[in-house]
Amino acid sequence: MLMPVIAPTVTAYDEAVYKEQMQLVSSFADRVHIDLMDGDFAPTKSPELDKVWWPKHVQADLHLMYRRPMEHLETILHMKQHPHMVIVHNEAEVHHMHLAAELHKEDIKVGLAVLQDTPIEWTEQILHSFDHVLIFSGDLGHHGGEADLGLLEKVAFIHDLHPEVEVGWDGGINESNARSLVDAGVHVLNVGGGIHGADDPKQAYATLKEKLS
Repeated sequence: MLMPVIAPTVTAYDEAVYKEQMQLVSSFADRVHIDLMDGDFAPTKSPELDKVWWPKHVQADLHLMYRRPMEHLETILHMKQHPHMVIVHNEAEVHHMHLAAELHKEDIKVGLAVLQDTPIEWTEQILHSFDHVLIFSGDLGHHGGEADLGLLEKVAFIHDLHPEVEVGWDGGINESNARSLVDAGVHVLNVGGGIHGADDPKQAYATLKEKLS
């Protein structure tokens, strides 16, 4: 059984804010979710991939909110340190299974993100190629959003089809719903505004972990 994980999110629009957020969350977390936006698929734009970094002790999940993620494959493969996982969107313009195969050759895990309005059934033919499915309930390219618990039906679908797959959730996670998400089968809780918007981000992270213990 997979143990639940709180992965703080880094969502930055310039290198200075990226550094500030990364230094903050990596001081208390060992798995971090990095949002990367192209200004097209997502309305905002993050620093370019070649400017992205994380401390060596951190497992970094790169969430590519890119229209054409395949165009960035070589950059990812030539990073100084490989990410723990790369997450691409079901709605992106890419041959999903081919991209997953190329990343798996380098022992990089691959996740599939599914937007709120996308029927989870549309992923059925490609789910076997992925290690992780991210149920997205947030606001593309921004911290915050609301947790639409109606989307937990997608979590049940994934578990029925591929019980071995890790399931993540992005959007609106807080103290009142974290336990419910985990009880419904979510393994990785990606938390942005609930940590960065807190008076004491480290304590907010610790409180969420306590809710899951």
